[in-house]
Formats: sequence, structure tokens, C-alpha cells
Amino acid sequence: MRVDTQILKVLENESVEILRETAASFRKPVLMYSIGKDSSVLLHLAKKAFYPAPMPFQLLHVDTTWKFKEMISFRDKVVAENSLSLIAHTNKEGADAGVNPFTIGISEYTRIMKTVALRQALDHHEVDAAIGGSRRDEEKSRAKERIFSVRDEGHRWNPRNQRPEMWHTYNTRLAPGQTMRVFPLSDWTELDIWRYIEQEKIEVNPLYFAKERPIVKRGTQLIMVDDDRYPLNPGEVPQMMQVRFRTLGCYPLTAAVESTATTIEEIVQEVFDVKLSERATRLIDGENEDSMEKKKTEGYF
Repeated sequence: MRVDTQILKVLENESVEILRETAASFRKPVLMYSIGKDSSVLLHLAKKAFYPAPMPFQLLHVDTTWKFKEMISFRDKVVAENSLSLIAHTNKEGADAGVNPFTIGISEYTRIMKTVALRQALDHHEVDAAIGGSRRDEEKSRAKERIFSVRDEGHRWNPRNQRPEMWHTYNTRLAPGQTMRVFPLSDWTELDIWRYIEQEKIEVNPLYFAKERPIVKRGTQLIMVDDDRYPLNPGEVPQMMQVRFRTLGCYPLTAAVESTATTIEEIVQEVFDVKLSERATRLIDGENEDSMEKKKTEGYF
């Protein structure tokens, strides 16, 4: 498949400009590191943007304690190999109370262990700008975001209260109580991300590659049983299936897809052939039509 390197160069230049503008405009920005493909590209771009100087952002990872084991090991490897500074934050009150994806409902679990945890981390570390890897093509509420997206007091997002960004002119000023979310990958697509990973030879999490993994079927979703906390049905035994993940998150809420793609080149072709967004495999998005937008107004990324 022919890759249009000029398109990737334009996207790269735009993202680099946004990252430099963020570093120049805010007192204490952080780069959200979710350990997925988008944050791997974002980290690569941030290193490029400031080379040969060190990247001027700490990484922030919200750890729900339910991430795939390979996500945490990959995170620690990347941090160690690149001598990065990582803030890993867990909502301790939620964890101590035993909040999990099975007993209180997906929305409440997400609110406590992701949204509240993120707000706690941003407030505790006095962050005024959080850089994330969200893209407009992922789902409709994210298509409403500006590149520099203002959050009101309490980190609340009002899509009707955003600033125009015509001709790539950005307004980074903050009123008292406001913070900023910054999305340097807004104009990228999933296919752009994978083509850039291929071009730049960026290392990504092994979960993105097809492999035999222990799977149970929940409705139409294929869930990998990553540890013994996952509640199996009576008599149920996980079956080994060749699958990979298009997106990464909490393992009980992230479905796999059957695949034979074991190389970046094969993933690029597979993504090119599939028309469904990768977030169709995220259970937190599928409860009702406005679930993601509701979460974002409460402070979710």
C-alpha cells in the first residue's frame, strides 16, 4: 500500500507546532500517557518537537488497577528506557472501596476510577494543561473538541463554550479556575497513526499484534481474561483465540478482534479495510448514545 508521506509530514508539523505552543503558553503542562498507540505517537512527536533538549513535560497515567498487565510493563519499560518522569495516579478511595467494573456498573466505575482520578491528579499536581491523544475521528463527541479545549472550574467541558481556531490561530489564555486540554492529534485518523508508526518505526504495545490469548465471549464482544479477578460463568473456561486489540484500556471493558495481523504492515492493511471505529470495541462507549459526551462534561478525557 502506498503511503502519502507528504500528508504525514503535514500532520507531524502541525502536531509539533501545537506541542511547542503548549510548552510556551502554560506553567505546568503534562502529557497524558495511556500506553496506547496514540500516546506512543504523541510521545514520539514530543521528543521530536524539543530535540535535542529533553521533553519539557511529565507523563501522567491514570491507573485504574484494571489495565492489561502488558500495558503496565510496557509503560515502565518506555519510562526507564527514555529517562522520563512519570506521575502514576490511582483513586485510592475508590480502590480501597473495591470499586471494579463488575459490581457497580460501567458508568459509575468509569466516573470513580477514571474521571474522578484524573481530576484528583490534575488538581494535586496543579496542572494547567493536559495533552492527550484523542482524535476527532474516534467518535462524535470528540469531533466537537477544539485543539486547545477549555475546561471550566471542576474540569467541566462545555462544547458550546469553545473558542474558534480559524487558520490555526490558537487562544491559550485561561481565566481563573480554568484549565486546558490539548489535542495535537485531532486531525489524524487511525490509519494515519498506524502509517506514521510504520514510517517512524515506533515501538507499540504487543497487545496490538495478533496472538493466541485466553478469551471469553460476552454478547458479541471477545474479552481477554488477563488475571483471576475476571468472574467466569459457571462451568466457563476461556478459549484460546488468535486476536489483537485495536484500542487499549481496562481489560474487562476492552474487546479484542479476531486477526492474523502480526506486523505493522499487516495492521495498516487491516485498518485500511475496516470501516468501523476502533472505539466500537470499548464497552464504556456503548451504553447509550451520549455516554461519552456525558463523561466528558464531567471531566473525562
